[in-house]
Amino acid sequence: MEAQTLGAKVGPVRDLIVAAIYDRTQQIVDQVVKRRGPVHDLDRRIDDFVTAKLFGYPLMLALLGVIFWLTISGANYPSQLLAKLLFGFQAHLTAFCQWLHFPAWLHGVLVLGMYRCLAWVVSVMLPPMAIFFPLFTFLEDLGYLPRVAFNLDRLFKRAGAHGKQVLTMCMGFGCNAVGVTACRIIESPRERLLAIITNNFVPCNGRFPLLITMAMVLLGALAGNTNPFLASLLVAGAVVLGIAVTLLVSWLLSRTLLKGVPSTFTLELPPYRWPKIGSLLIRAVMDRTLFVLMRAVTVAAPAGALIWLMANLKAGGLSIIGYLAGWLQGFGRLIGLDGYIVLAFLLGLPANELVIPILIMSYLAEGVMLELDSLEALRALLAANGWTWLTALNMILFSLLHFPCGTTLLTVRKETQSTKWTVLAAFIPTGVAVLVCFFLTQLVRLSGLVRLIRF
Repeated sequence: MEAQTLGAKVGPVRDLIVAAIYDRTQQIVDQVVKRRGPVHDLDRRIDDFVTAKLFGYPLMLALLGVIFWLTISGANYPSQLLAKLLFGFQAHLTAFCQWLHFPAWLHGVLVLGMYRCLAWVVSVMLPPMAIFFPLFTFLEDLGYLPRVAFNLDRLFKRAGAHGKQVLTMCMGFGCNAVGVTACRIIESPRERLLAIITNNFVPCNGRFPLLITMAMVLLGALAGNTNPFLASLLVAGAVVLGIAVTLLVSWLLSRTLLKGVPSTFTLELPPYRWPKIGSLLIRAVMDRTLFVLMRAVTVAAPAGALIWLMANLKAGGLSIIGYLAGWLQGFGRLIGLDGYIVLAFLLGLPANELVIPILIMSYLAEGVMLELDSLEALRALLAANGWTWLTALNMILFSLLHFPCGTTLLTVRKETQSTKWTVLAAFIPTGVAVLVCFFLTQLVRLSGLVRLIRF
């Protein structure tokens, strides 16, 4: 009993010691340093606002919303331009294969499979990351991110996690692989594992296109309105849900698989400084954007070949994708999806950007990944394949909570040097996603709301 009481008091005692040290330091400074005129501590005045309970959280959400808006809206045109360039080059590769008299299957594997998959991943991933990471690094160098950690430290301590997990979670919004790498800043092995396993619950740039598309589809079904602003609010709500799930799963793991007392740390808030743009861009582009892109390309290339083979190898008039989707249909229906959706998520393991193109390809029974011209065309295709508003909602939830992409799992394996924790990093989020979708689906079906609202 005495040991437990002492352990419970370690945190507060340490805080009191640190506070006493800083108070004594301030007393010495006041005795020795002489200042002319009144002291205007601008940093402290800003912190009184930024770290206040009343203004701190709304400011964090507002800044996060602005960064997402700049990333999503700013990446639209560059993504379209890059996709046009890369997919336009596909015709030259096809002509080159014909000139060399490649057999049709080899052209399909190399060009329609590997190259087309790479073009999709690069055109969707590169522009958002090239915008998000510089913006995020700007806030980091400015000195704002330690204030975010200060604001959320108490919540993560209650969840049995480390306050620095806030910073790794923020990195995960750009890319979960980078967020996992950032967990190195957490000294405690137990709390580092907590941060690694739960980092996937914050959506990365690769999942935002799917989340936004499904949000607009869902709003079109519920309200007959596909307003981008309302869709952005719905996605923001999904982000807040992801943060809540991060805290809940951290709390559960800290009391089961990763038991332990959360370590304390003293966070000294750095002064605000205007970042050096040159070094900022080098770190954001070279250390983060290109690092993630190269890992994604490494995983996506063989995946593209595999997806093309599965879509084009047929038996009895049905492709391998058709057979696998049929086997997964029962499980898909149980969680409010269908076999094709579940298979699209599984085949989208290399990169989340591939889920919608694979789904469209599967529904249309085509041999290559496709993208439709408009949101209305997509809604019509989904409705023709039995979708309801509940299907769209479950797509949002499953995309938010399901297993990490292949690049992130490779990073988890490298950081933990453990196959066990890599497997758990995939299965724990997937289990959460399945449970959430299952219970929501059963509740909605029992209430009869699916039939009341037409898709």
